[in-house]
Amino acid sequence: SVPLQRRSGPTAPVLHGIFPMSEPDSSTPAGHSPLARVERFLMAASMGVLCLLTMANVLVRYFTDFSFAFTEEISVALLVVMTLVGASHAFASRHHIAITFFIDRRPALKTAARRFAELCSLAMFGLLAWYGVRMAWDDYRFEVTSPSLGVPQWWYTVWLPLLSILIVLRLVALLLRRAD
Repeated sequence: SVPLQRRSGPTAPVLHGIFPMSEPDSSTPAGHSPLARVERFLMAASMGVLCLLTMANVLVRYFTDFSFAFTEEISVALLVVMTLVGASHAFASRHHIAITFFIDRRPALKTAARRFAELCSLAMFGLLAWYGVRMAWDDYRFEVTSPSLGVPQWWYTVWLPLLSILIVLRLVALLLRRAD
């Protein structure tokens, strides 16, 4: 088992060998900005709705041998929202995990490795936003409907580019803050 190591301050325990992207900004404690509160609310609400949908589906299937197939459609969309909002919050609070194999051996690489990781993340989420916009636009333009509920598919796919753009903005802010 891996021992837990406490960090000073109000942050959560960190596993040995995994570090946050950097120390929280002293002017705004991590997780106390209005946007961070909204993100935490969205993550909790998504998880709550996922739990309720899953429980309802299990109970109905158990007692009636009938399945709410549409719940999977909603659950997948909520999982995407929850994951991307969580990633945005992790970038903002600088608590993404990182593999420290090379950093532990050469601490001088720490700043360069973090900058490289942030730039790679920026490129990845930028591409995800770009292709997500194209996918949502195609769903809208071709009037694609969802398989179970028959609602417009873009209702689900539009969240991918919007939340990817939020992550891109978070990363740009992080890079600009570090440039100071």
